[in-house]
Amino acid sequence: MNLFLFLGALNGFLSVALGAFGAHILEGKLSDHYLSTWQTSVQYQMFHALALLAVGLLMSKFPASSLISWSGWLFFAGIVLFSGSLYILSLTGVKVLGAITPIGGVSFLIAWILLMVAASKLF
Repeated sequence: MNLFLFLGALNGFLSVALGAFGAHILEGKLSDHYLSTWQTSVQYQMFHALALLAVGLLMSKFPASSLISWSGWLFFAGIVLFSGSLYILSLTGVKVLGAITPIGGVSFLIAWILLMVAASKLF
């Protein structure tokens, strides 16, 4: 099994489901600010689900590339930390969770850098 393809598909599914949940269940129950935060989380989860799918495809072609593998793990960590913290923040209003969000953002940035380095070395 290609784990990154699986994680990409899973996160794509979850982002669609959580987006629908936010639009249909949470509307009217959360403030506009927290609904907007929820939508930001959904968008970043979907963007990076697609990145995980790309990593999975690249790993199929370059299975020995640690740069690509690390980028995949950092994309996944970014989804958990960035999107996960924003989902919980939206539902609970616990603002200290906002301190976790930038760690997820940095994970995304490093993952993209690793993918750029891998592309420059492999292509």
